[in-house]
Order: sequence, then C-alpha cells, then structure tokens
Amino acid sequence: MLDALAVINRVIAEHHVIRKHVKLTGDAVNDIEALFTIQRTQSGWSQSSITALTEKLTQLLQAFSFLEEGLKNHFSFEEKALPPLFGDLLMKAILHAHHLISKQLESTKTTIANTKLEGLNQRELLSKRSIIQQNINNLSQVVEEHAHHEEIILDIMKKALEENKA
Repeated sequence: MLDALAVINRVIAEHHVIRKHVKLTGDAVNDIEALFTIQRTQSGWSQSSITALTEKLTQLLQAFSFLEEGLKNHFSFEEKALPPLFGDLLMKAILHAHHLISKQLESTKTTIANTKLEGLNQRELLSKRSIIQQNINNLSQVVEEHAHHEEIILDIMKKALEENKA
C-alpha cells in the first residue's frame, strides 16, 4: 500500500512542477505580447525591435523545450508506475491523453521554431503573435485539464489508501 501511496504523491508533486513550467511558457508569451503592445504604439518597426522579438521567440522556444522535456519524463513515469493502480481501461484513456498532448506539443514547438519575423509588416507580426499565443493557450489548457482529471482520480485513491492504512 505504501508504494502505491508514494507513486500517487510523486505524480501529484510532478503535476505541480509541470504547472510551473506551463506558467513559465505562458510568461514568455506574455513577454512577446508586451513587446508587440509597445511596438503597436509606434509608427514603424526598427531593426532592433525585430531583433528583440526574435530573441523573445528564442526564449519562448527554450522555455517550451524545458516544458516538453518535463512532460516527456512525467508521462514516462506515469506510464510505468500507474498501470497497477489504474487498470487497463483507465490507463488506455491516460495513454490516449498523453498521445494527444504530445502531438499538440510537437505541433506548437514546430510552429514556434518555424516562425520567422524578419521582413514582416506590423499586421503579419501581429498575426504570427496571435497564432503562437493561441497554440500556447490551447496546449496549456489541455495540460491543465489532463492534470486536473488525473489528480481527481489520484486524490480519491490516496484517501482510500490512507484510510486502509489507518
């Protein structure tokens, strides 16, 4: 029983770390948003503004890669440790969710990595920003919902294990 409780506690703790990474990625998007807001108030774009935006995109990609690595490690742990606790049907649902999140993660990363700002006018820059922001927001929502659903199940199991232990 104690091993199952340790697994549950670890998964919940990892969810908290992942939420911090999601926030870090979201903060990077907000930095880009702030730059675009500042730039919109000016009549034109200078070379330094494109350089600054490109640098922010690089920082966003780094934050995103950190999130991706954390999620891959977390999913790997869950996929090894949770089957004895969750059973076949629930694990099938978890694996399906992991697959969908991984696909969305890869798609968002590709969108960010392939975004080139040089030579774009203000409207095109705003469009790129909007696309990136929407991708990050969608991914953040999916990860948050998945973690929330898992935690409901884990909390119920944790209470049952703690009651049996007492």
